[in-house]
Parts: sequence; C-alpha cells; structure tokens
Amino acid sequence: MLSSVLGVWEPQQSFEYGAVVGGFNSERYLQLLEWLANFAQQRLEQTGQITVLIQDGALFHRSKTVQQHWQRWQQQGLYIFFLPPYSPQMNRIEDEWLHLKRDELCSQIFDDEYELALAVIHAIQNRADKNNYSVERFIFNHV
Repeated sequence: MLSSVLGVWEPQQSFEYGAVVGGFNSERYLQLLEWLANFAQQRLEQTGQITVLIQDGALFHRSKTVQQHWQRWQQQGLYIFFLPPYSPQMNRIEDEWLHLKRDELCSQIFDDEYELALAVIHAIQNRADKNNYSVERFIFNHV
C-alpha cells in the first residue's frame, strides 16, 4: 500500500494537504475539497479573493459525485481548473513535491507505510518552517 498526499500550495503563503495510507478515491477527495471550500469561503469573505485550484486529470477529480459540488464550491469562492493531459510541468505544485522528495525525504528507508506517512508530515512541516509559510493538515474520516 502506498501513502498518498494531495495538497494545495500557495507559494510563499500556505500549504494545505491531506495524507492517506492507500490511494485517493472520490469519497476521500470530496472530504478534502469540502475542507478547502470552507477555507475558500473564509478567504472570500475576508478579502474578496477567490481561490483557484489547478488539477491534473485524475479520475476522481472529475467523478460525477464530485461534479455535483462544483457549483456550490464556486459560490464559496473555490474555482477548479484542469490542466491539459500529460502536462505536469504546468502544475507548480510538482516543483514543491520534487523538493519534498529530493531535499527532505531522500536517502531514507521506511519500514512501513506508517513511518513513511510520519516522515512526509514532518518533511512538509520542515519545508514550511524553512520557507516561512503556514501548513494545515486535513485529517480524514474513515471511508
């Protein structure tokens, strides 16, 4: 089983993420997006700014279950845009994942998924501390 992380990164400002042992699916993704939509709504109310989420083409990003929430999320100030297929170079968070792997997690061996998950959590916090931005981690309900 793999540990998976989905994150929303605003360079030099903030990083919100959710980490799971195992992969993401529509239900887990929906939980994370509901949490992010609440952040977006607070931001919209406080600053008048919308939040734009740029995503790749993972199947769960566009599931029918998820699509049913898009309009409400827009009303909360969360707008979702999709990258063209096979274009990870256009997704700025990919650079952050690269630094996380190369600078924080390289040359480490983990005995199990739990150790890996803890290392990822600490690595994300270390990067935030070094680069002076805030971090929020979403804790998933069991799905």
